[in-house]
Amino acid sequence: MRVLVAEDHRILARTLATGLRHQAMAVDVAHTGTEAERMCAVTDYDVLILDRDLPGLSGDEVCRRLRATEGPPQILLLTAAGEVSDKVYGLTALGADDYLAKPFDFTELVARVRTLSRRPRRPAPGVLEHAGIVLDPVRHRVHAHGRPVALTPREFAVLHLLLRAGGAPVPHDTLVRTVWDEHLDPRTSAVRATVSRLRGKLGAPGVIAADTGEGYRLCG
Repeated sequence: MRVLVAEDHRILARTLATGLRHQAMAVDVAHTGTEAERMCAVTDYDVLILDRDLPGLSGDEVCRRLRATEGPPQILLLTAAGEVSDKVYGLTALGADDYLAKPFDFTELVARVRTLSRRPRRPAPGVLEHAGIVLDPVRHRVHAHGRPVALTPREFAVLHLLLRAGGAPVPHDTLVRTVWDEHLDPRTSAVRATVSRLRGKLGAPGVIAADTGEGYRLCG
């Protein structure tokens, strides 16, 4: 197994590298985000242990950029930011595979690295486009005819489903089950209201059509 430790605290980086080598892992070390990104571009690492607070190019940005590449390594974010909201952000918005807050137990780190190494590589999710609408699932960004569009998480999820359907209708029940949960009353206007706001933000009311009995689909 080949691991890259990207950590600017040199003593910690050296300690982690030595400990992981004693676990029969091949380990390289980077001390800046730019260095970590460059090393990942030329070496096929199984796991990247990535500090979020790297100098220069931040660990967050390294994570985002690697997620947009083909077959990136499994990424374990290592950081002092240990609140639940920090973990959720790292795993969802940044696309990390795991998250471990400092201080941590080394045996737990080893277990997490071994678990990550057994996972199949994730292909880079592609950018979705339709009728001038561009959605980047890695960077969580949407553009409509070249204009950036700020969406709520639910609006983004609805648009993502519609774009993946490629113009085919997405049933109302599928939207409810995927974007909301089983506790949402299927008779509620939540889906209709979200689609209405989405049309307004995209600046193209006719881009999302409602098919009676079938759900919603993209037009154009």
